[in-house]
Amino acid sequence: MGAPSKRTITFLQINDTHGYLEPHPELVWEGSTPRFPILGGYARIAAYFERVRAERPGAVVALDNGDTFHGTHAAVASKGGALVPLTNALGLDAMTAHWEFAWGPAHFQALAGRLDYPVLAINCYELETGRRPFAPSRIVERSDLRIGVIGIAATIIDKTMPPHFSEGLRFTDGDKELPQEIRRLRQEEGVELIVVLSHLGLPQDIKLAGLVDGIDVVLSGHTHDRLERPIVVNGAVIIQSGCHGSFVGRLDLSVDHGEVKVERHELVAMDDRIEAEPRMRDLVEAVVAPARDRLAARVGHVDAALHRNTMFDCPMDDLLLAALCQASGRKIAFSHGWRYGAAVPPGPVTLNDLWNIIPVNPPVMTATLTGEEVRTMMEQNLRRTFSPDPFDQRGGFVKRFCGLTILAKIENPVGYRISEIFVGDAKLDPAACYDVAFVTAQGVPAQFGRDRRQTPVTAIEALEAYLRSRQTPSTTPGRIIVF
Repeated sequence: MGAPSKRTITFLQINDTHGYLEPHPELVWEGSTPRFPILGGYARIAAYFERVRAERPGAVVALDNGDTFHGTHAAVASKGGALVPLTNALGLDAMTAHWEFAWGPAHFQALAGRLDYPVLAINCYELETGRRPFAPSRIVERSDLRIGVIGIAATIIDKTMPPHFSEGLRFTDGDKELPQEIRRLRQEEGVELIVVLSHLGLPQDIKLAGLVDGIDVVLSGHTHDRLERPIVVNGAVIIQSGCHGSFVGRLDLSVDHGEVKVERHELVAMDDRIEAEPRMRDLVEAVVAPARDRLAARVGHVDAALHRNTMFDCPMDDLLLAALCQASGRKIAFSHGWRYGAAVPPGPVTLNDLWNIIPVNPPVMTATLTGEEVRTMMEQNLRRTFSPDPFDQRGGFVKRFCGLTILAKIENPVGYRISEIFVGDAKLDPAACYDVAFVTAQGVPAQFGRDRRQTPVTAIEALEAYLRSRQTPSTTPGRIIVF
């Protein structure tokens, strides 16, 4: 007898967990009011996975979109290694990657070698040989279905991330490689369902699904979207499930004579209604316990919540930029438009909160830029953030800054979005020189400025000093006024 005509399969998705092993405050909007429920934690995720597997025995595929081994003190201090036993215990079927390359490709390949599941990246190539260092796909058999899972790593790794992330590698968008791999899986391997596990970002995945025929499911990552409902493009069902492990995406599909139908989709909050799975709770505790007391030390207080959940500016980076200015003596500062970093509700701030704000803990840098360089840099950032071509979108949120006010028309063509830039009440002088502070190469890219210097102060030291001082900021928060 052959396989039954109608079969059902359940996909469980985690994406962009960023090393958040324990429950933490996560910003959730209720209208215009922010709430900060305590969500996430690997022990809750493990318990939910266990529950669904018991409900759907032999019919569950669990996948991880990457940004898993970087983003908190525990992750960075161990260069991701401490998280390997935890992710293995989740029983994942595959992952793809982005920040996993933070310590270089060789380190990540060694890390991947310790995983019980494969890293997939159809769009990653060695420059010297042209070979792929990671498998492009794998076949998973569940519910009498042969499922082809194809991985696409973040395409920006060799474009906007620091050069050591991609040493010896290049990354494509994956759209040229996918059709051939889909044909191979269907025609040579008898695969009935094609799943793309992507870290391109939701806009790119929507475009990708429209360009490439034959995709049934896209599990999307990178942009931290909380999709309450799937998006369907060219027959492909697209989901994405937030960040920090605060939510798990569940997608139940039926396959009947080649017809794929969504039976159920849920964005499941990992809240206190899910009781921690004991074994995972112990694994997490073993990782975080050695530094728990030190990281719990109170370093300050904030009257308003810190978060990164808004596009043009945010209170978390207003604090970081003010600290950079105080540490450097500058009145203008820049940082990257990061998306990750759990919210800090009003009240005490701990050292752990500071590591969540900027886990790379880079040194505070200074440089001198001309006014024209400032304008060009910000136009470039707006292009990368709001390009009409999703494949040309290369960043997170808009670059964060302080000490400037920018008037912009986002709907204008690329290169013509900025109308005016002001330093205080004075217009930015294109020929004048401005001393600035910044963190990371993404704050002020290497092609801009001169006299770039590293101060002896790290970003976390600057934040600690600023919170201790309780001084009024010496500069104004940067704002883009869209008109």
